[in-house]
Amino acid sequence: MEQGKLYIKEMRPGIFLLDEDHESTGYLVVGEKRALLIDTMNGHVNLKKEVEKLTDKPLDVVNTHGHPDHVHGNIYFEEVYIHQGDLELAEMFNHEPEFLDFCREKDVSPYLSKFKFVKEGDEFDLGGRHLKIYENPGHTPGQIVLLLPEERILFTGDSVNHHLWAMFPDCPPMSKIVENLDRIMFLEKEADLILHGHTHDFDDISLLRCMRDGAQEIVEGKSECDSPYFYFGGEARQHPFKCLPGKHYQQEDHVICYLPTNII
Repeated sequence: MEQGKLYIKEMRPGIFLLDEDHESTGYLVVGEKRALLIDTMNGHVNLKKEVEKLTDKPLDVVNTHGHPDHVHGNIYFEEVYIHQGDLELAEMFNHEPEFLDFCREKDVSPYLSKFKFVKEGDEFDLGGRHLKIYENPGHTPGQIVLLLPEERILFTGDSVNHHLWAMFPDCPPMSKIVENLDRIMFLEKEADLILHGHTHDFDDISLLRCMRDGAQEIVEGKSECDSPYFYFGGEARQHPFKCLPGKHYQQEDHVICYLPTNII
């Protein structure tokens, strides 16, 4: 691993998008009393030092899910919140030989962080801003999203984006992903905007329903035009889905990657 660069963009006063080397995106939300860091990315830069340049308020750290490009920066923090459903996943990536070599090069401990658990209904009170947690398993078993009602922003990690990866062995069937999305669909009335784990700007909240409808098309077998998708785990399929005209989205292509054997 090579050390990258952190690109910082203040989306709104006290809400910072942290883009690490154009590979993964985290967020810093600053309230009147505390601050919250959402995802720590790959750890290529010392995120703790970078955050301290932006705020001197007491800081909490939360992972939206356990994939390495969202948790490896945990090495700079003593305590990190995660959903218990993704603990095994995060611990697995923390023991990868390449990551252990990287930590030795950085002279940091890969096991510095102690995990604490969050679940649906928990809330981070930052003072004047509140981050409310909802569970949305699909991309990973313990994926969470966080609603900032004061700004009507939904932070979705990788569970709602333009390129949903739902082809991993621990992903539920596509029909269950649709069910899980339906359960949180009320959030489209609570938020106007989405900030996900691989973006450089806001997406309209309608991305949530559009992605859900694309997943439902897969369940209904409307996949005759789907094409192969090759990734490090082998071959999957990719299903394009449509977003609404006249809305602001970060990109024009939208796909769901899935295994044809894991639909129902």
